[in-house]
Amino acid sequence: MNQTTPFQPRWQTRLRPHLIAVLGLLVLAIMYFSPVLSGKTLSMHDVQEASASAREIREITQQTGEKPLWTDAVFSGMPGYMIDFNYPYILVYKAVMGVVNILPNTASIIFVVMLSMYILLVVLGCNSWLSVLGAVAYGFGTFSIVSLEAGHVSKLFALGYGAGMLAGVILALRGRYWFGAALMGFFMCMELGANHIQITYYLFMTIGLYVLIESIALIRAGKGRQLAFGLATLAVAVALGAGSFGKRLLVLNQYTKETIRGKSELTAKTTNPDGKAPSSESKGGLDKDYAFSYSYGKAETLTLLIPNAAGGASSGGGLSTDSEFYKAMTSRGIDPSAAKQMAELGAPTYWGDQPIVGGPAYAGAALLFLFVLGMFVIRGSIRWWLISAALLMIMLAWGKNLLFFNEFLFDNLPYLNKFRAMTMALCLAQLFFAAGAALGLQTIVNQKLTFAQLRQPLLISLGLTAGVALVLAIAGGAFFSFQSPNDSRILSSIFGEAGKEFQGALISDRQSLLRSDAFRSIILILLAAGAVWLFITDKIKSVIFYPLVLTIVVFDLFLVDKRFLNSADFISKTVASVLFEPTAADQQILQDKSLDYRVFDQTGSFMETNRTSYFHRSIGGYNTTRLRRYNELINFAFQPNTLNILNMLNAKYVIQPGQPDPANPQQQPAGPVVIPNPEVLGAAWFVGTVQQVANADEEIAAMKTLNPRDSAVVDKRFAPELGNLPATMDHTGSSIQLTSYRPDKLIYQTNATRDGLAVFSEVYYRGNEDWQAFIDGKPAQHLRANYVLRAMRIPAGKHTIEFRFDPPLARTGDTVDLVCNVLLLLLIGFVIFHEGRSRRSESIPEPDPIVPVVPELPIATPQPAKTTPPQRKTGGAKTR
Repeated sequence: MNQTTPFQPRWQTRLRPHLIAVLGLLVLAIMYFSPVLSGKTLSMHDVQEASASAREIREITQQTGEKPLWTDAVFSGMPGYMIDFNYPYILVYKAVMGVVNILPNTASIIFVVMLSMYILLVVLGCNSWLSVLGAVAYGFGTFSIVSLEAGHVSKLFALGYGAGMLAGVILALRGRYWFGAALMGFFMCMELGANHIQITYYLFMTIGLYVLIESIALIRAGKGRQLAFGLATLAVAVALGAGSFGKRLLVLNQYTKETIRGKSELTAKTTNPDGKAPSSESKGGLDKDYAFSYSYGKAETLTLLIPNAAGGASSGGGLSTDSEFYKAMTSRGIDPSAAKQMAELGAPTYWGDQPIVGGPAYAGAALLFLFVLGMFVIRGSIRWWLISAALLMIMLAWGKNLLFFNEFLFDNLPYLNKFRAMTMALCLAQLFFAAGAALGLQTIVNQKLTFAQLRQPLLISLGLTAGVALVLAIAGGAFFSFQSPNDSRILSSIFGEAGKEFQGALISDRQSLLRSDAFRSIILILLAAGAVWLFITDKIKSVIFYPLVLTIVVFDLFLVDKRFLNSADFISKTVASVLFEPTAADQQILQDKSLDYRVFDQTGSFMETNRTSYFHRSIGGYNTTRLRRYNELINFAFQPNTLNILNMLNAKYVIQPGQPDPANPQQQPAGPVVIPNPEVLGAAWFVGTVQQVANADEEIAAMKTLNPRDSAVVDKRFAPELGNLPATMDHTGSSIQLTSYRPDKLIYQTNATRDGLAVFSEVYYRGNEDWQAFIDGKPAQHLRANYVLRAMRIPAGKHTIEFRFDPPLARTGDTVDLVCNVLLLLLIGFVIFHEGRSRRSESIPEPDPIVPVVPELPIATPQPAKTTPPQRKTGGAKTR
């Protein structure tokens, strides 16, 4: 028991090492991201893209003080709450993020990941040293660092808060009911605030595994009542945690049904020329080819042990002037400085199964060795959970490379078919590697295991890690071809027709990368194993052992992390704040102060970037939750009827790449140029013909040839909204004009010579529910036309038409948020008060530390040799 003085309460003594550990984690994060101290930050591509799509919303908010719920900046219009939403009552989340945002940027993200993991490991029974080790291993796993460099901030926060959720579940099922419930509710609130539902989904899969395994153990131990109480309090925590972000969950569930993750109305005949039905046709969700497009190769999983097992990043280079690739380039006349830059920064060294990667999922060779060793020494249900959860995440990450398993889950697990890029499950595998390593070392310390007891586990662990690395270092070429199916395309794009001449050199360098990193892993594993051996043989004490093992793990991960994210990647905040520089074409378009027009940018893939949305209202954009019907219009009708579809989407300007001067073909092409579209139909127009069709297949087929200036295509389900309008109408002299623009509130003035159908160049979404229409202030029905647009029957004469976006579910969500946040705060406050009172009261015994019950290893210990008592001799005769 800790010795205390009257001026040093016991709880302060217990808290001090944890405060020092947490401070150490913060210092470590700041050390790695030290450029933030000089005011620098990361550019982070995905953050830039998100900010670009939200610019219209934020500018209107600045001007009016009210955040619009719809934006016209991407995909001709989509709900703004999927990009930048207002949550006035998320009290818990705002309070916590207010503190997090005070910390140095970028470093704060990894610190949150490590802090949450530290809490989990303390709950599992690890001391402060080993909790720091596991926290660092989780926060600095290479996949996390690569994700941060790409701007996947929400993913990292979700990974961090997920560790805290696991801590709450474990506490509740081990009898600390309300403490566990408060922890679970708090971290679930933060988890949903992170807004990365895919990581949260995977996390709940691992929670389900734990609950299943622990339930079996508790029932066998006759602790059914403890299990029941634990599950009941967790149910309360989940309800409060989910309800604290009820608004987001409600609108997300509703919106998802209308996106590419929802069920399509098109049949296989329309969507696939070969007639094969898409995977999403019957149940909704993403197409399997799209969902499994990023799948970790089985052999590529060796990157967990050897970082360059698959060559590193897609264009990460990493080669020196001693490489065969560099020599091949210079021998073919390429300038040495250019060849050096290509080798170091752009060589396509990656040869794995994925289309493109920013870096490998490297868990740490030393950490993996400690994890494997831990699985031999840990006993009880916790071991099976760590193994099964890590294995499940790896199998998920394999995607199409373990199709029988993942296809079954994809087809049968609710909502799993809404997610893509299953490789990110490896981020969570790192959690279980780190936890297993730390808990294994804690078990060795707690049980004072000897070398005799650990000899066999040590040797097996060395064989499964260092042994595998040694085999690959010596004979890697016997197992792999080191070729990528993308090699020909990539090399030809760099070197033209001569590209294939460089493949042999590239293969040789890939083998070298594997070999050098394999030997590196062997050395680090031996260092970790040596530290364990020194400790269990009493050659070093814990005061040296803990820092030594921590240093090995930190050194291991930091050096690999720096390959993909280092000081050179940081830029000044001033530069980072300028997301995109306007071109002359952008500036020319911005001179047009009309209320409403859109831009079609042909300088890149217009459905894969938000650059245009930063300056203009774009018909394209980048968002993985774009509306399904709009996506189908682009996929199946845009190419055969491009100009007419641009006209009806109000694409007044087209940006095209600059063309080289025919008189001087060597000169660089001029910058992008603007082509005005004189045929654009504007914000709204009357049509003379209405064509009713039976279903979505006929509607999309009609869009391939439709002239929207004269005709509109309407699904027959909207016949009541059309009323008795004739199929053909004359609208000579009729007019309709947009007079007031705000993306979620549009006002038009009409002057019609007769009743007719007006089509609006605005996306139809939940018409007459979330989008409401009014004629002269009175509610009116509107309908969908031309597969994606709004249309309305307009009476003759002069009228004011208004569209308002005001989703009722968002208002309901505000109420849910407020109630659940208040209740969650009350629960947290009650637990803090109760725990604080218990700690201060000397009459209340201090609870035992929460450690897993780990029985001694069933390994025979050496016994002293038995001695035979001397036998008495009688008369010199031998006795038997």
